[in-house]
Amino acid sequence: MTETGFPSNLQRLHVKEQSLRKEALGIIQGNSKLELHFSIIERAMTLAKIIVEYPADDEDFKVIKMLSIRMFNAFGASLNLMLSGYHQKSAMVMRDVLENLFLMDLFRTDHSAIRRWRFANDKKSRHEFLPVKVREALDKRDGFKGKKRAKAYKMLSELAAHPTMGTQYMLKSELGGDILTGPFMGDTILRQGLEKLGSLAAQVGDILHCFLPREYDPEDVRVSFIKVQRLWMETFYQHTT
Repeated sequence: MTETGFPSNLQRLHVKEQSLRKEALGIIQGNSKLELHFSIIERAMTLAKIIVEYPADDEDFKVIKMLSIRMFNAFGASLNLMLSGYHQKSAMVMRDVLENLFLMDLFRTDHSAIRRWRFANDKKSRHEFLPVKVREALDKRDGFKGKKRAKAYKMLSELAAHPTMGTQYMLKSELGGDILTGPFMGDTILRQGLEKLGSLAAQVGDILHCFLPREYDPEDVRVSFIKVQRLWMETFYQHTT
């Protein structure tokens, strides 16, 4: 135990985390694709912040504010965990982002659902908003039959949220390596994590700016996000154009 009461082992762990953060930023710096993921994450988080700051007393909009706060905090936590070397825990938080994203997407086109969600105080009423029910409602709305939303949710659940054998892949710096205890860094797992978080940010920002009143954009955040999102889509989804 140190004089400050903070165990020396935990101090050494913190030093390791800080060292890994520097290593991660070194990997990202100068890599235009990884830097672009950083940019779209930051723009999505800023959109969430602007929504929270919007002066509105409407109770339904307060729900959107609350969920935007969850989005902001989740992106910050996931990114911080990733850069500190806790990749599995970072991905676990990403599942939280995905679940909130689906719920807000439902609210985007069914505003009456916000009030129903607010007053869902029994088993029957809450059933409508179970994660699986929200995904099914979105797939029905969009005419999707491939259950891509369910597959994305299942992937993050099996890799990071639930204790399964799939977890081992989040505990290796490289695919063929050994599982590691504590924080660690690797080019491949960092890239994969940023790609997933960047993809979520592109979707989240697309939903968030729909809730932002058009007359309210004090920092041109909406326009800035759309520009970064367009560049992100052109960079990573050229094959779809």
